[in-house]
Amino acid sequence: MTTNYHTIAFYNLENLFDTFDDKFTFDNDFLPKSDRRWTEKRYRKKVRKLGYTISNVGVKTSKKLPAIVGLAEVENKLVIDDLLNSKFLKDTSYDYVHYDSPDERGIDVAMIYDTSVFEVINSEVFPLDLFDEDGSRDYTRDILMVEGKLNNERMFFIVNHWPSRRQGAEESEPTRLLASSKTLEVISKIKAEEQDAKIIVMGDFNDGPFNKSVKQLVHAEDLFNPMEKLKSFFRGSLSHRKQWNLFDQILFTTNFFEYQKGEHGFSKADIFDREFLRQYKGKYKGNPFRTYVGRKYKGGYSDHFPVYIHLKQS
Repeated sequence: MTTNYHTIAFYNLENLFDTFDDKFTFDNDFLPKSDRRWTEKRYRKKVRKLGYTISNVGVKTSKKLPAIVGLAEVENKLVIDDLLNSKFLKDTSYDYVHYDSPDERGIDVAMIYDTSVFEVINSEVFPLDLFDEDGSRDYTRDILMVEGKLNNERMFFIVNHWPSRRQGAEESEPTRLLASSKTLEVISKIKAEEQDAKIIVMGDFNDGPFNKSVKQLVHAEDLFNPMEKLKSFFRGSLSHRKQWNLFDQILFTTNFFEYQKGEHGFSKADIFDREFLRQYKGKYKGNPFRTYVGRKYKGGYSDHFPVYIHLKQS
């Protein structure tokens, strides 16, 4: 009996902005005449590199491109189109689901998928209602839900990019707990219609596997988080002040452990931290090779490594 492996991945692309000024968002840092000098040449180079990365995630085991990739930090449809038309992805059968979110910086989540194995049935976004101390609205990324069929098996994908730790981990924790609660609402909505739904929750949670916001998902809806076993002192999906963090995670309902003929079961999880994605010298050696450090252009890929799981189908 042959086992077929499918890769489900998540990748924070680190500020994938186009070079045009959007009057409705704070994208001024990513313009040709900004301090960062975000030129067309730099943009195209980044897009090509990200396409190369995506084309390699999980391929060693699956022998094919990822079936599903959740994305964070894309500015709009244009940058996703450019990504899918770039050198290493242009001959693939990828399509995408994307909605413009109200995020103040103009960054959204999205999901790309291989149309030869996945068919979208329905998609929806769920806004996160956050408010500042003065009562004004704090606009952030929506949560994206995509329902579809992976090789004719119905499943649901929830793509997240929770509020950052910019104000400090503790100070900003309540916002991520709210995001976690909103994600639980989405899961409850799915389960109200299909009790035994197969659900995969992915994203940059800006919290690790053992933080309250992520633990809340695991306990409230009986999800399994394979990333708990991957987190270590020496490894993560991003590095901050010489400490590894694993904010990028993929969780799923425990029915992915019920192996039935023709259905998809969980096989393994990993961080895609290959050598070409790492800083190769200097004080940040071994860290993700990023596009910018502050305002200084480095020409790398992203400040995050992708994470992925393999589903096996017998």
